Amino acid sequence: MTLTDVFGASEVLTAMITPAVLISASGTLVLSTSNRLGRVVDRIRKLSEAAEGLPDESATVEVVEKRALIADQVKWLTRRLSLLQTAIIFFYASIGLLVASSLTVGLSTTAKGALLWVPVLLALLGATGLMIGAVVLLVEARTAVRGSFHEIEYIRKVVARKTTMKVVLAEKPEGGQGEG
Repeated sequence: MTLTDVFGASEVLTAMITPAVLISASGTLVLSTSNRLGRVVDRIRKLSEAAEGLPDESATVEVVEKRALIADQVKWLTRRLSLLQTAIIFFYASIGLLVASSLTVGLSTTAKGALLWVPVLLALLGATGLMIGAVVLLVEARTAVRGSFHEIEYIRKVVARKTTMKVVLAEKPEGGQGEG
């Protein structure tokens, strides 16, 4: 093995390891997306319990509004689940493409460079998948915020309904003069 062969081998190994940085980023995105997915599932379960706990025959304003809130939140959470599923699929596919890119670097060198375009294409597809998954997460985050704004509006209605504001005029001392 000559010195040129050693440098060539180290370049091949470097090229094989380069996608590992993107694979690591993909893993972080998968982890955070999985956490978000778990939180959405937990929220759905809590809403399910709340819906089951509402009285069937009661048609009070509070119960009707609570049912409407639950139905609205389920709509938002369903959309978020779909977006999170799409994002995680893109991230897993990207990991596979980046690993395949790393492997095909080594394979293309054994084919005397005839297939050098394959690892480049796979890496580009993997990076594109990461970008698409990140964009889907942006849409999901905006959806989460919009759903929260709807819930905040419900809370404002409840607070307004349950809060009675009594205006008490401060009594002035005799003579009509206040301290001041």
